[in-house]
Amino acid sequence: MAQRGLAAEFWQVPAVTRAYTAACVLTTAAVLELITPFQLYFNPDLIFRKFQVWRLVTNFLFFGPLGFSFFFNMLFLYRYCRMLEEGSFRGRTADFVFMFLFGGVLMTLFGLLASLFFLGQAFTIMLVYVWSRRNPDLRMNFFGLLNFQAPFLPWVLMGFSLLLGNSVLVDLLGIAVGHIYYFLEDVFPNQPGGKKLLLTPSFLKLIFDDPEEDPNYRPLPEEQPGMDPVDRQQ
Repeated sequence: MAQRGLAAEFWQVPAVTRAYTAACVLTTAAVLELITPFQLYFNPDLIFRKFQVWRLVTNFLFFGPLGFSFFFNMLFLYRYCRMLEEGSFRGRTADFVFMFLFGGVLMTLFGLLASLFFLGQAFTIMLVYVWSRRNPDLRMNFFGLLNFQAPFLPWVLMGFSLLLGNSVLVDLLGIAVGHIYYFLEDVFPNQPGGKKLLLTPSFLKLIFDDPEEDPNYRPLPEEQPGMDPVDRQQ
């Protein structure tokens, strides 16, 4: 029964959050048994010279070995990815996927310059940043120690990461990319003379979104009891 409950809960998670979170967990499980991180990390030389193109994706899926850091990252990834997908991206799966692609491409370009090997944590911070800016009035509590407004959450996470001895470069990258997306999507289009620059490709809408109803479509009236179909057409 417990397994049925977990399965039911899993399938209730929105599609993009479910797919990304499951991919991260399965990648970590594979590292425990089948592969090594050296087969996953971001390496431009191996990508472009040896065509190991999977590294463009797998470097976003590995958050390190099982431990506190892994579960901490998974908790925040699942929570804020789901809240975005169920909140401001509700009914806009294609737009959500486009945000993933936009953020992933920008991080990959910055990763080339900064020699970063894994970008999953930066991606999580990007999701947190976008969510926090879209919920500016929400009060947050961090482990019962700090109370603050939601827009400060990415910076609190960066400080916590620093306390754990991690480099803040990855967190800063996530904040930077998150801000670029937020500015282009939410700020610039609402400025005088501004316009929407991030346009979701139509093929993503065809794949992920339900087709829009034709406004000119007029359904036939329901058949009344005892009415002959020929009479209805006359």
